[in-house]
Amino acid sequence: MRKYVIMGVQGCGKGTQAKMLAKDFDLVHISVGDIFRWNIQHHTKLAARVKRLVAYGKLVPDDVVEEIVQQRLEEHDWNYGFILDGFPRNHAQAEFFLESYDIDAVIHIDVPEVVVLARVLSRRLCSKCGLDYNLIHHRPRLPNQCDVCGGELIARPDDNEDAVRQRLKDFQEKTMPVMALFRRKELVISVDGTRSVADVQQDIRRLLKLPMLKESKEV
Repeated sequence: MRKYVIMGVQGCGKGTQAKMLAKDFDLVHISVGDIFRWNIQHHTKLAARVKRLVAYGKLVPDDVVEEIVQQRLEEHDWNYGFILDGFPRNHAQAEFFLESYDIDAVIHIDVPEVVVLARVLSRRLCSKCGLDYNLIHHRPRLPNQCDVCGGELIARPDDNEDAVRQRLKDFQEKTMPVMALFRRKELVISVDGTRSVADVQQDIRRLLKLPMLKESKEV
């Protein structure tokens, strides 16, 4: 069983890398951001509170995040392991997590802030099927239209410059100290997230001592 945490600033590509690992090694990809977005799309009670916070670039309170993660992990559908994306984001969450679970590694994807800002402001989401696009690396065939369902492409409410800069500030002030905690426990591997998706994935697998991607495999 493999249990990983993947960390990095928003827009570093951790979701893409997590999905690739999950697919090839039968891991469950648990994305805190996806859980929040599902609640928002389905207009749950949690959604109203979360929506107000993320619109201003603020982080969701620790107790709410911890409860969501704990409930998700208690489903125990991760027979071969999990890769946790978007948690922990501060020291309190890290302490809570380490008290409850043994993890094999923390994957840190390192990307400069200027690159993150450009990536995030270029992101688009299909308003119908939810497919992700990026106007830099993954453009739709027709402007502002999903290739799959034809839905309108929109920016996420929190993908604006003020909100992104606030999250970058929060990451430096709250999440980077968490990385120091994990480093002291010798759990962290760090990769350069400015490279291609395939190259980043190869670096992660090499450092985790996992089977490498086949050269012919499309990513």
